[in-house]
Amino acid sequence: MRPTADYWIEKLQLTAHVEGGAFRETYRSALKAPANVLPSAFNGKRNFSTAIYFLLKAHQFSAFHKISSDEMWHFYYGDPLLVYEILHNGQLITHRLGNNIAGEENFQCLIQAGSWFASQVAPGGDYALTGCTVSPGFDFTDFELADRDQLVELYPQHAALIARLTG
Repeated sequence: MRPTADYWIEKLQLTAHVEGGAFRETYRSALKAPANVLPSAFNGKRNFSTAIYFLLKAHQFSAFHKISSDEMWHFYYGDPLLVYEILHNGQLITHRLGNNIAGEENFQCLIQAGSWFASQVAPGGDYALTGCTVSPGFDFTDFELADRDQLVELYPQHAALIARLTG
């Protein structure tokens, strides 16, 4: 019998995430990069790397947001997850995380630093258990949750998607 989303939430001790879904930080490197060696997008020292578990249920979404670091997503269990990335030039990339490699799913995808991105379980799915690794490490001062109207103004060609995946 396949474990439920609630099983994973309890077993992995996940809690509600501000952008949607449930998460738990699993790693924060002890080593830190000083501010003077980081790009100007960072206003202080950062851990070299951080990692989390992240779970979305079918009725949830991770709202459009951006961070100052690259973020590598990893698929662990469940149904495929669609991760939408809007590049600076307005190009939309839909990453499909899952374990059906022949069906054009991937175990990993990379979201470029500064890209707007959001995610949801693929249609027909129940939940997706994933993980994210961020380098330089995640810090909430590098996080920006999208304002729907401002994001639509920047990328009107993606207005319907933005409206669906913003708070």
